[in-house]
Amino acid sequence: MTKKQLYLLWGVLFIICAGLGFIPEPEGAVRIFLTVLSVAFFLPPAVLVYRAMKEHDRAELMLVRNLSAASLGLTLVTLVLNVAAAMSSETLGNILHTVLVVVSTPMICSNFWFLSLFLWACLLMVTLQQRK
Repeated sequence: MTKKQLYLLWGVLFIICAGLGFIPEPEGAVRIFLTVLSVAFFLPPAVLVYRAMKEHDRAELMLVRNLSAASLGLTLVTLVLNVAAAMSSETLGNILHTVLVVVSTPMICSNFWFLSLFLWACLLMVTLQQRK
């Protein structure tokens, strides 16, 4: 697969995970499917990082690093805002949850928050190690 196809696949997986992240409380086979889909979300960037390391493509590594850092940072900010707004209006809570679903797409989709955060952190750490 070319870089363009991998980015396209990553984008499609992002859209699918974002849409399915709005399922309130999935159970059974649906929950398993969403978890597998959330893990699959990280396959295209992992392939991109692997190829960039082989080809010494610093620009590619920087792009994945920046996307990983942005996702982790925005997730942190949005989670803090969600907690801070716990006693606010329901509308504000719904808006912040919607932002969280989009910013942290695979995290909300899988319902196993640590898994998504761990995989984002893995991408970030691998790309940080390769910056030299």
